[in-house]
Amino acid sequence: MSATHLLLALDLLGVLAFSLDGALTAMRRTTLDLFGVVTLGVVTAIGGGMLRDVLLGELPPAALRTWYYLATATAGGLIAFWGHAVLTRLSRPLLLFDTMGLSLFAVTGARIALEAGVGPGQAVLLGGLTAVGGGTLRDVLVRTVPTILAGRLYAIPALLGAAVAVLGPQLGGRQLVWALAGAGACAALRAGSVLRGWQAPHATLRAPDELEE
Repeated sequence: MSATHLLLALDLLGVLAFSLDGALTAMRRTTLDLFGVVTLGVVTAIGGGMLRDVLLGELPPAALRTWYYLATATAGGLIAFWGHAVLTRLSRPLLLFDTMGLSLFAVTGARIALEAGVGPGQAVLLGGLTAVGGGTLRDVLVRTVPTILAGRLYAIPALLGAAVAVLGPQLGGRQLVWALAGAGACAALRAGSVLRGWQAPHATLRAPDELEE
């Protein structure tokens, strides 16, 4: 399998994972019909990638140039709708799907941005956008605080994974190895945030009377 085909396979796996996560999260937060569940699954799965492609000037976005992105995202939404009774009984299914989607999109989004000709720093930022964009759009649509603002580590793991995938090959070694290492770093940090409560440092605003002391 060529590097291009492997990148596409990882991207589609991320689409499926995020579609399942988006649909299941939406059903947990609000009451939706079949169309609503599938729509939010699709938005979660391809929203970040579409935002990335628009910023890169890759129009129409990849999700609209081919059939397999939308088909994979729709399949994930349908699986979540009809199989949610089974999926929700699994051990931490939302964490699994969310972590998979976040990790895979961070590295594939960054690599796609690099191939489009942007610099390493811009590629890292676009990898992070690819990873968190769809989930943020979903949260806005169901009127909840976006995950990236909820206090747990979300954007930071995505940026870390993208940075490893982008900067690692410059130190030597195969791109695939560094991409997998980036996905692993993102997954480990995200899982630690959820399971162990890791958080980014918070700014502490002192009261005016405390500043005078």
